[in-house]
Amino acid sequence: MHGVSMIKENGIATLILSRGKVNALNEALVEQLHTDLMKLEKDETISVILLKGEGKFFSFGFDVPEFLVYSRDEFTRFLRKFTDLYHHLFLCPKPTIAVINGHAIAGGCMLATACDHRLMVARKAKISLNEISFGASVTSGAVEMLKYCVGQQDAQKILFSGGMYSAEEAHEMGLIDRIAEDSELMEVSKAMAQDYIDTDLVAFASIKRLIKGPVAKRMQQREADSIKEFVDIWYSESTWKNLQSILIHA
Repeated sequence: MHGVSMIKENGIATLILSRGKVNALNEALVEQLHTDLMKLEKDETISVILLKGEGKFFSFGFDVPEFLVYSRDEFTRFLRKFTDLYHHLFLCPKPTIAVINGHAIAGGCMLATACDHRLMVARKAKISLNEISFGASVTSGAVEMLKYCVGQQDAQKILFSGGMYSAEEAHEMGLIDRIAEDSELMEVSKAMAQDYIDTDLVAFASIKRLIKGPVAKRMQQREADSIKEFVDIWYSESTWKNLQSILIHA
């Protein structure tokens, strides 16, 4: 296991990010999550996929200290794997629900926006695409998925400010579909999943492709260029200095 565990129950699969205290994303976790996602897509006993974090975080985002030892080529390789993962999750032929049990930051927020629905714990957590706050850019896919969720104007507000939003604030913008108390989070997520248990998955996948396909096409058209620009900015002198100050407590 590389920071991902799985529970299957009554047609619902829950993928759990469980890597340290903050569920930071590294290459091994991304590979494992993608592998598990593909297995669940083929599993005829599973109708709905939930994605959640363990502990107080959904995910902190990239494991920055780990990536500081990566070469440009190695980091580019990781970004391709990560963007492949969220492309796949965005178009997953089965219903997907992000159960945001804690903070969902940067890459963690991207995984959440790749899901069909987002349920977030009340009051205890923040959600953010805060890359600009430490001098980094974002990927084409991150922009398009965010625009799909909240529209152009609020996407601009979120990305330009790098703001940290509560569940209540995120719900007002449409970034979050539902809010639940911590004690009720899993119960509500299972109820949301139950709505899809008897759904015809062939029809669902077709409709999902029609709705999300044009967005995915825009994501893919610019992704390679956006990865290159992301890497160039990541390794720039000012951003690199900021990255070196980021600490992750395992």
